[in-house]
Amino acid sequence: MVSCGSLEKPNILTVAWCGTVCTNPPKTYISLRPERYSYPIIKERGCFVINLTTASLVRAADFCGVRSGRGVDKFEAMNLHAAPALELDDTPIISESPVSIECRVTDIIPLGTHDMFLADIVSVDVADELIVDGALRLDRAGLAAYAHGEYFALGKKLGDFGFSVRKKKRAPKKK
Repeated sequence: MVSCGSLEKPNILTVAWCGTVCTNPPKTYISLRPERYSYPIIKERGCFVINLTTASLVRAADFCGVRSGRGVDKFEAMNLHAAPALELDDTPIISESPVSIECRVTDIIPLGTHDMFLADIVSVDVADELIVDGALRLDRAGLAAYAHGEYFALGKKLGDFGFSVRKKKRAPKKK
């Protein structure tokens, strides 16, 4: 769920096309159709916030993906709360999201049906309960994902980075 606009007139849109572009410097992107209500808001303000979606936010994510902000205050309709971003002046984050990624637009690239908003990540706001011994524990966030018209709860650990090439430990030989 992407929040944009101002604290006085906040908006939320659900974006399917988004992701990481670069680690250092940290960059991300979202791709939007130019005719969408939020497109000129983000273009004019030059910023947006990616708010990670949880299982408890799936209904709001779906609503914000099918309703235009032209005629409805999505924060109010979904009983969500806009809070000020840490680095982006007067830009809303969704308080109920456990992780909010603040983004400043650096380029808009026309691609066809969608334009890609390339952005620098300027701040990441994380719920206190997800920081354990100085480490981010996303497995405790109850995150959700969307794929091919369906929503899925995430959380089951499937392996650690590099597990596919790690050598198996051999059992000690019996004497």
